[in-house]
Amino acid sequence: MTIHCANCRQAYPDEGTPYRCTRCGGLFDYSENFPFDPERVELDQPGIWRYRHSFGLPEDTQPISLGEGGTPLVWGKAFGRDVAFKCEHQNPTGSFKDRGSALIAAALRQRGVQIAVEDSSGNAGASFSAYAARAGMQARIFVPDSASGPKRDQIEAYGAQLVRIMGPRSNATKAALQAVDHPSEGSAEYESLPAYASHAYLPFNLPGYATLAYELVEQIGQSPGSVVLPVGQGGLLLGILRGFGTMLASGHIQQMPHMVGVQARACAPLWAVYSYGRDGLSWVAEGSTLAEGIRVLYPLRGDALLSSLAAAQGELTAVDEEEISEGHKQLARLGLYVEPTSAVVWGALAQLAGSLAEPIVAVLTGSGLKATGSTGLG
Repeated sequence: MTIHCANCRQAYPDEGTPYRCTRCGGLFDYSENFPFDPERVELDQPGIWRYRHSFGLPEDTQPISLGEGGTPLVWGKAFGRDVAFKCEHQNPTGSFKDRGSALIAAALRQRGVQIAVEDSSGNAGASFSAYAARAGMQARIFVPDSASGPKRDQIEAYGAQLVRIMGPRSNATKAALQAVDHPSEGSAEYESLPAYASHAYLPFNLPGYATLAYELVEQIGQSPGSVVLPVGQGGLLLGILRGFGTMLASGHIQQMPHMVGVQARACAPLWAVYSYGRDGLSWVAEGSTLAEGIRVLYPLRGDALLSSLAAAQGELTAVDEEEISEGHKQLARLGLYVEPTSAVVWGALAQLAGSLAEPIVAVLTGSGLKATGSTGLG
């Protein structure tokens, strides 16, 4: 399984860790489907590494694992329908990001990286900090000043250097890029040039996210009829689409689930393009939202995601702040304490429950313990 620039087709180099193409600046991505084969699942491997044959990593790559994956599937009622809630908030650091961070950390360590930079609204930064610590790497995490206190505390607890950036989420990305592209202008403390461990730019996390699709089929015993999940950068949705896609192409499932991506209306660029075409971007803003984890104004893999979603006949929807607040409360009443970002799925279920094919799965992406005290939701 090879990685090429999605624009000019230049191959990813055998050495180094460029986060974008050195020829044209394009994004790197996988050139083939992930080679999932249930007969090759290694049950004695830790966490998601039982699916390592589908990751496309060199054979000598050492697993980095904290026991990610294998999260519970909890059934409940929502709007008169049976819904299976995939509890990704029960991953080791409290979010789905662990599936991707395990692979990013392993890929970087295999290439000799000692220092890595990441930017995040909180979950990705906390997740990578944990896996970097596990891999023996130093991490420096740029977060917007609005990131919740528990997420900031978690990042620092893992030994990463936390850098708070004023302004919107996008400013944290700009600061991280500055640190990677011009390290001498930012800080003299780096012993060597840092790698950019970006969950948005690097493709290594996508096969990790695909493992969620494999797990759902194992847990349900068939392909879900519908899957509803939050979307910010869109990496999780893209990875799951590819996971189901490779199982469909190989005959391991008989139908593609109806995929529903959910954004907060306050910052919903993908939904705007899906609903109104490119003209929809003219009124999209990086507005304040309870769903801080999906407040992404410029999703880097947006074109690839929209193309894959269209091919799978999926859809995108958006929910208002009142729907997010109500969803947070109602999910807690089911015993599911998640952060407001995860609660966007409740509003989508309210909109679409009557038309969704069964079995219905709603993915809960982050723990409510990470948001306590930062949102006013309790």
